[in-house]
Amino acid sequence: MIDRFELWVVILGLGVGSFALRFVFLGLIGEKPLPDWVLRHLRYTAVAVLPAIVAPLVVWPAATGGAFDPVRATAAVVTLAVGYFSKNVLLAIGLGAGSLLGGLYLFG
Repeated sequence: MIDRFELWVVILGLGVGSFALRFVFLGLIGEKPLPDWVLRHLRYTAVAVLPAIVAPLVVWPAATGGAFDPVRATAAVVTLAVGYFSKNVLLAIGLGAGSLLGGLYLFG
């Protein structure tokens, strides 16, 4: 178990680190115009967040003790395919979730 003092040191350290990362980008750059290549890369940040959260759950799912789970892999492929071909995020999420729930219902 972690000591209460150590816990607060970690919490405050993470808070200062988070503030420092934001300040470096927003406070120091401020009103200066960013180069086009930076703006182009920043547009894809939001798109990269969801796959970064989901990928570990598909590749190494904790629900199966870290073993490959074909149901989750199939749901990920369905979501990717529907999103790629339809360009509709909500449809992709809905059909991916439906295939995951259906696969878990059918195969346990």
